[in-house]
Amino acid sequence: MPTDPGAAFRALHKPGAPFILANAWDIGSARMLEALGARAIATSSAAHAFTLGRPDGGTVTRDEALEHARALVAAVNVPVQGDFENGYGAAPEDVAETVRLAAEAGLAGICIEDTDLPGREPYAFEEAVARVSAAVEAARGLAADFVLTARADGVLTGGYGIHEAIRRLQAFEAAGADVLYAPMPGTMDDLRRICASVSAPVNGLVAGHFSTQSMDDFAGTGVARLSLGSSLARVAQQAMLEAAQDMFGRGSFVTLGRAAPGARIDALITRDPNGPLQLK
Repeated sequence: MPTDPGAAFRALHKPGAPFILANAWDIGSARMLEALGARAIATSSAAHAFTLGRPDGGTVTRDEALEHARALVAAVNVPVQGDFENGYGAAPEDVAETVRLAAEAGLAGICIEDTDLPGREPYAFEEAVARVSAAVEAARGLAADFVLTARADGVLTGGYGIHEAIRRLQAFEAAGADVLYAPMPGTMDDLRRICASVSAPVNGLVAGHFSTQSMDDFAGTGVARLSLGSSLARVAQQAMLEAAQDMFGRGSFVTLGRAAPGARIDALITRDPNGPLQLK
């Protein structure tokens, strides 16, 4: 990992010139993404849960998330952010402890959301702000730089609308959050409104209907970062679905003929300079 991962991660955030924060789910995917051009890696709570045979949404413990994060940090030479759900506890002091433990694990930062997991209801406004304030205080007390992303997830979960999301993001910014994030607003115009409503860098999620947008389209909204969430892992899962439906449903193996060449993948994950060309 970089000598100062937090500072390196922070420097990537430039509103209107977003970088892709590539969400990986294991060491192999993290190394492939790094070799193919990712400037930063993130965990994905949903993708990680899948590797454990669990659904997303509060099913992974803090210890499991930290162990997973440490493995990815050790595997790559770019900053790694942790997708740490609600900070693994409702109380502000729980979130603060998660920040400290994440920094000890070598993470460049984490994102925390305002959903009272494992349910879908948002924390009350004042409680949500208090949790972010505690996380910020813990981050500022660290010896090294640490990028805290505060999420307003109510639009995604159906807990509240865009106006409340903006109100929360503005309050999170006032509390000291470094990056702001409201996953899956209804439209690109909504994303543009979010960016215009705050001064801190904003993360946009490339998923669902937003996957039809280009990098230039997102840059036009003013976002500083584009994360993938579980989208890339879902692409891999879709490939497995299609192959399994061919094999078990139609007795066909034609889908397996689209498999990536093993030598190419090996070269990517082992950083073999003499391996096959990586981008062709």
